[in-house]
Amino acid sequence: MSPLLEDFFQFLDRSPTAWHAAQQSAKRLSSSGVKELEEGQKWKLEKNKRYYVQRGGSICAFSLPSKPPEKMTILAAHTDSPALKLKPNPELVVEPMHLLETEIYGGPLLSSWYNRDLAIAGRIVFEDRQGKTHEKLVFLEEAPLFIPQLAIHLDREVNDKGLMIDKQDHLRPIFTLNKDKKNLLEPLLKKHVPFHELLSFDLFLVPLERARFLGTSREMLASYRLDNLSSSHACISAFTEAPKSDALQIAILWDAEEIGSRTADGAASTFMEDVLKRIQAFYKQSEEDFICMKTQSLCVSVDVAHAYNPNHSKKYDPQHQLLPGGGIAVKYNADKKYVTDAKTAAPIVSACRKAKLSYQSFASHANFSGGSTIGPIFAHTMGIPTVDIGCAIFSMHSTREVMAVKDHLDMCRLLTELLKK
Repeated sequence: MSPLLEDFFQFLDRSPTAWHAAQQSAKRLSSSGVKELEEGQKWKLEKNKRYYVQRGGSICAFSLPSKPPEKMTILAAHTDSPALKLKPNPELVVEPMHLLETEIYGGPLLSSWYNRDLAIAGRIVFEDRQGKTHEKLVFLEEAPLFIPQLAIHLDREVNDKGLMIDKQDHLRPIFTLNKDKKNLLEPLLKKHVPFHELLSFDLFLVPLERARFLGTSREMLASYRLDNLSSSHACISAFTEAPKSDALQIAILWDAEEIGSRTADGAASTFMEDVLKRIQAFYKQSEEDFICMKTQSLCVSVDVAHAYNPNHSKKYDPQHQLLPGGGIAVKYNADKKYVTDAKTAAPIVSACRKAKLSYQSFASHANFSGGSTIGPIFAHTMGIPTVDIGCAIFSMHSTREVMAVKDHLDMCRLLTELLKK
């Protein structure tokens, strides 16, 4: 396995939530010599240096050129995925079992959450004995749980009429069979973090199955959260590998894309704008200089796309079927759910041709509305020309997504080439 693929597998397995993904990205940036900044402190920037800053489950890295930049190249992805989140008071005893209450985050393929080993992961906020507040990430792999599906003997029509899921009652994992024990979650968390008093938490259910190769030639890989950890990993890898440029190079990973991005660390927040304002002040650029720079810039919104499923061929436009291993997808939509246009697609096509990388165009079947990305939100908020691209994956929004290995390697190469310009 190549070092890049080995790193990708580690990134997938160690990033069960958006906060873990931001943390893993920060580790890779730091090990490449990128300096960490604190958003709540004054920045002392230097030319020809690289920096990164975190805000919640989002992270932004940038490389400062030797002179005031006249353009930016921005690589953008998101760190979150559809999931099941624990409610604030999740523990529920239903004789004789101990369950956990969940709610739906984003748009997961709910049937895929049944009958598999799950763990709890996320962040907790607590006080120490001195009354100071801290935040820590947790991944409780040692206490698996599961959501049992009703046996077919009690649901005879499930294979004909489909699985009917009550979102309130049918998505509660079994935590333990020991009904006598109460408040099991807090002691379990305390084994990982010796806190004095637990204040609050953001915890999710996550599948325990690790990433692995598939196919007779190991040409595919399967994992939870390929949407959109594959794009996040490609952006960070390209940023750390690309040589310095006269352009302002940026890689930004946002949280909350799956729920609309309207959070303090989502693509609709001021995070990117705040970083750019501080860079603008460092170079002593006027507002007019900054506006001119934006017009010459490009944001590459990187998010996965729907791979052609031969078992459901009528769901796809016959001229725009994305084949895994067929190349990087350039995503189009007339209603601008993807903001690609002729002008912003051109540099992607040109870079692919020069680097001898395969690419393909994607547009949805007219009878089926596709999803969207951070691309339209960023383009609307910042007014920077934006293109939507991605790698094709099977089973998007399920607990086990599949992509072609070649596509990820090609994406890493393409993004590195784009940062060189």
